[in-house]
Amino acid sequence: MIPRSLFSRLVIVFLLGLIVAQVASLAIVLQDRGEFLSRASGVQSVRRIADTVILFDTVSISERERLVKLLSSPSMRISIMSERPRLPVARVLRETNESPQSVMFTSILQRMLGRERDIKLVVLEPSQQTTTIPRYHGRLNTSVVAQIKLDDGNWAIFDSQLQPDTWTWPYRALLSALVLLIGVLLLAVIGVRWVTKPLKNFSQAATELGKNLDRPPLPETGPVEVQQAARALNGMQARLSRYLHDRTRILAAMSHDLKTPITRMRLRAELLDDEVSKEKFKRDLTELESMVSGTLDFMRGLETSEPVQPLDINALFESLQSDALECGHTVKIIGRIHTPFYCRPQAIKRCFSNLLDNAIKYGAIAHVQLIQLPKSLHIVISDEGSGVPPEELEKLFDPFYRLESSRNRDHGGTGLGLTIARSIVEQHGGTLILKNGAKTGLECHLDFPVNG
Repeated sequence: MIPRSLFSRLVIVFLLGLIVAQVASLAIVLQDRGEFLSRASGVQSVRRIADTVILFDTVSISERERLVKLLSSPSMRISIMSERPRLPVARVLRETNESPQSVMFTSILQRMLGRERDIKLVVLEPSQQTTTIPRYHGRLNTSVVAQIKLDDGNWAIFDSQLQPDTWTWPYRALLSALVLLIGVLLLAVIGVRWVTKPLKNFSQAATELGKNLDRPPLPETGPVEVQQAARALNGMQARLSRYLHDRTRILAAMSHDLKTPITRMRLRAELLDDEVSKEKFKRDLTELESMVSGTLDFMRGLETSEPVQPLDINALFESLQSDALECGHTVKIIGRIHTPFYCRPQAIKRCFSNLLDNAIKYGAIAHVQLIQLPKSLHIVISDEGSGVPPEELEKLFDPFYRLESSRNRDHGGTGLGLTIARSIVEQHGGTLILKNGAKTGLECHLDFPVNG
């Protein structure tokens, strides 16, 4: 469930951080907005109470009773009493009388009335109200309860419930938060890509380094840390390339120079009178010459100077099949590859030739299966031999290693064929694995990534 790339992880961290910050900011804004609307609604109710009290002081008692009936409504109940009443909420009034809202509304009411009056005012939340308080639209809402002494000594009682529908969604605030979130997220994506792109290039260069030591050096750009890593990788590439090329040249030169004394020894062996000794010398010299030739082939297999070109794998195997047929051998091909394979053609031909030669040499008949996969080419080359002990499979890739029990010297060879083949396969970014067949024979499984 967790993304594996650094780019995705950084983007998710930025996104979650921005969402949490925006939600927290929006919650604060909504809370402040709700308090503001509640305060505004309360001030409106207080203003209405003040206007009503001033009106009551200017009319007669009979007219006042008519106005009480006229001005009372479900949202504000008004009554006139000769003495301060003992309301069912008296206990709550005592407990909440000193709340900040009550003090603020009392001060506003005194200021609106214009002179000092005997006022008892509280703001009641729904949880503080008793069931005897009337409900507004079927439910309890925050209310302002005020008891004010009039000029004639009577008391005006007001129970004003604040409107519950004054709160609406702050669409502009939500839109602003959304625009800010998208803008910052886009900048975060651009910034993260800008930072991680050099790392991606570095990773690709390190992967390509295993395939081709002569690839162009990695550009030393990006952050300082990435520049230092790229510089170290380029230095390592130069040292490895120089070392391998020097080793290849030395071994190739040694193998080439060995051919001259081998030729002289072969001529001298012909002069021997003892036929038994002569045959032994000739057999040893043939084996030694085969090893020298195999070493030269191995050195050529390590060369990467051949340019990459598109190759028809089907045509290549058909050509190798014809060559085998001319020599009296059988190669059976199943399946087809439908896309060109970009490779070093001579190197790939040497690889497949080595594997087919092994299959024919140790299993009489070579079978080739070509499988086109969406992202890779899968090739299986198998024989009809006796197979190889499982513990010996990986050892077959060791240079000059030969399995004496089943693949003896009578078959010839130097033990470099599989080594050369795997080296070429890995240079092309592929893999070569040996397996024993379900019944008999050895199977060579080759996988190449689709490229080009």
